[in-house]
Amino acid sequence: MPRRVLTGVVVSDANEKTVTVRVERRVQHPIYKKTIRRSKKYAAHDEKNQFKTGDSVQIIESRPYSKSKCWEVLYEAQAK
Repeated sequence: MPRRVLTGVVVSDANEKTVTVRVERRVQHPIYKKTIRRSKKYAAHDEKNQFKTGDSVQIIESRPYSKSKCWEVLYEAQAK
């Protein structure tokens, strides 16, 4: 089974070897049918502490590094 890859923005790099990434997705409201944005934050492993707040990155599922960290930064995403 392939591992999921998500694209998001780093919102925090305060922890050692960890970045917090906010991933946004667009969903349609079930009643009003308007497209709305939903976001979720993921803790991702950053071995070299190279990503800073504001960077656009791609994260991939990985083994559990801790209780809440089971994602790993794949690489910096291309700016759109």
